[in-house]
Amino acid sequence: MSVWDSIIGQQAVVSQLQAIALGDPKSIAQSWLICGPPGSGRSHVARAFAAALESPDHGMSDEPTRVTEQILAGTHPDVSILATNKVTIGIDEVRELIGVSEQMPSTAPWRIIIIEDVDRMLERTTNVLLKEIEEPAEHTIWLLCAPSAQDVLPTIRSRTRIVNLAVPPVKSVAAWLEHSVGVEPKVAVRAARLAEGHIGIAKLYAKDERVMSDRDELIVGVLGLQRASNAVLLAGDLIDSAKEQAEADVARQAAAAEAEFRRINGLGEKDRIPPKLRGAYNAIAKKDEIKRQATRRSRDVLDRALNSIASVYRDVAVLQNNAESSVGLINLENRTAITELSVRLNRQDAVNRLEEIATARRRLLGNGNPTLVFEALFCALIPPAAPTSRRRR
Repeated sequence: MSVWDSIIGQQAVVSQLQAIALGDPKSIAQSWLICGPPGSGRSHVARAFAAALESPDHGMSDEPTRVTEQILAGTHPDVSILATNKVTIGIDEVRELIGVSEQMPSTAPWRIIIIEDVDRMLERTTNVLLKEIEEPAEHTIWLLCAPSAQDVLPTIRSRTRIVNLAVPPVKSVAAWLEHSVGVEPKVAVRAARLAEGHIGIAKLYAKDERVMSDRDELIVGVLGLQRASNAVLLAGDLIDSAKEQAEADVARQAAAAEAEFRRINGLGEKDRIPPKLRGAYNAIAKKDEIKRQATRRSRDVLDRALNSIASVYRDVAVLQNNAESSVGLINLENRTAITELSVRLNRQDAVNRLEEIATARRRLLGNGNPTLVFEALFCALIPPAAPTSRRRR
């Protein structure tokens, strides 16, 4: 399987980058901006492109080379990857990368720097990076990733070669889940549809029944909103679910990190940690860091919930505009309730509710209290009372 086989639903971009990797190295642009919506795989495209540029087989062999494996795993000495869970990318992190970019590659043709979510840079941080993007070292290639070119300052856009990714088709995501992840066909199709082309979320839905069940309950709850008490209860359930999902996810990752630490150091599952390794072990088991990770993951779950809620009103708009045959519904399992809601709301009502969801997202990004944000949102989503016919006297 070539390095490009892991890229889903981006054949036009893959063909373009394959040709560049196989072409004359002297003609390769040294500053790139890879753009695509969340879940489109932009960071995977960046790593695959880096592997194709660095590996002797240009990423085309059925069996990946050691260089390719190292790059995809993030362990190659000449490929630096900056990824962050923070709200912004720090200026010191960028300065450190700039220092690395000036060094000659140790084993590969290029020194490649990948920055995921470059849109998270503040303007002063971007200005530090700008000169390097405009005039990279002769042996360095910069691969920047962002949701869209508009999310990056014009000074960066104008100095990079832009690659735009599409939202992966549901069929492509479902096929990947089925053949590469080992998911049953019906589950794969449903997970891909509900994820709306987001590869990571599709895999999560397909592999974690609890996450899928929580989404189903959320949609039923939104469609059943009738009064403020419903809104308050639904918000509480969602916050609790997000916290539980986040804590379970972080606990799994912490357990995996501990198991890997023990494996590397030749320790059994129940062996005591030797005093000389205690410091390194404590570094991967910091309670404060685990708590921060759980908080970030909880916000990720809530952000995903907002996408699910928005899909309800997207489906309402589809029915109101008689567009189901051309674009389909996301929440097919709830078609009857969504049809009823599309009658109770007019077109402007549906648009207004999508705007309320966007407002809730901005409040969360601004560190608003999640419970209050969702209570306000769900109250705003309560539909007008269904008309009742008067009895004739």
